[in-house]
Amino acid sequence: MAEDLVITRDTSKKEQYQSIIPQIEALLYGETDFIANLANVAAALKEQFGWFWVGFYLVKQDELVLGPFQGPVACTRIKKGKGVCGASWAEAQTIIVPDVDEFPGHIACASASKSEIVLPLIVAGEVIGVLDVDSEVLNKFDETDEFYLEQVITILLNR
Repeated sequence: MAEDLVITRDTSKKEQYQSIIPQIEALLYGETDFIANLANVAAALKEQFGWFWVGFYLVKQDELVLGPFQGPVACTRIKKGKGVCGASWAEAQTIIVPDVDEFPGHIACASASKSEIVLPLIVAGEVIGVLDVDSEVLNKFDETDEFYLEQVITILLNR
C-alpha cells in the first residue's frame, strides 16, 4: 500500500491525472473495504487537485447519503432527481455543470461552490452512489475530468 502520494501540480491536467491514477491503484491494491477505498480516493483526488470539495454519496433506500469526503461540511441526504447529485443518480450519467447557479434545482450545500462534476458509480446496471467534485472556480470541469474520473471509478469498483 502506498503511504505517500507524489503530487504534481506544475503539469497539465491530463498529466496530473496520468500521475495520480497509478498511485490510486497502488493505494487501493489489496484493500477490499469499500468505505476505506472511497475515503482514500477522495483524499488522493483532493490532495492532487486541491478542489473545493470531493467525495461520495451512497444510495441508501430512496436517497443519497453522504459518504467519505474531503472539504467543508456537506449536505447529508439528497433525494433522487434533486440537485446535480440526484440528477446524476436518476439519469445514471455524468453531469458537468460550468456554473451551479444556472443548474435548475441546484442544492447549495456550500455557497463557495461555483462549478461541479458528478459521476455515477454503477454496479450491475444499478447506480450505487456518485462521485461529486466541486470547485470554487467557474467552468472548472470538462471532458478530460470526465474521462479520467471514470477511470478512477472503474478502479474503485473493481476492488
